[in-house]
Amino acid sequence: MYEITVDRTFCAAHAIVIAGEREPVHGHNWHVRATIVGEELDGDGLLCDFHAVDHWLAQVCEPMTNQNLNEVAPFDTLNPTAEHVARHIAKELNGCLRRALGHSVRVASVRVTEAEGCSATFRLTGGS
Repeated sequence: MYEITVDRTFCAAHAIVIAGEREPVHGHNWHVRATIVGEELDGDGLLCDFHAVDHWLAQVCEPMTNQNLNEVAPFDTLNPTAEHVARHIAKELNGCLRRALGHSVRVASVRVTEAEGCSATFRLTGGS
């Protein structure tokens, strides 16, 4: 199994609900680490071009960039926790990979760090 990792940062605000209480709106520099896996390399010896993954990751993050996540789908109806942000990015990025490359590669995980020392990871299973 081969694995590559691409990192990206975007700025966004959110206010999550914890135990029924909504916290004040506040911003983060969200650090995203996407890990892509696959069994085979292409004819150039690549699992997937880093630049292509970075491009797709940028497309996934763009609607959230410099926004209040509480006002951006799907977080306008979903608590914008780091866990939910990681899952959203993982599933959207996996869709980009599938459309462009078929089933040869997939997202293994997306880790989102909203503050130093505070991160959430979502792992896709079974190629979903």
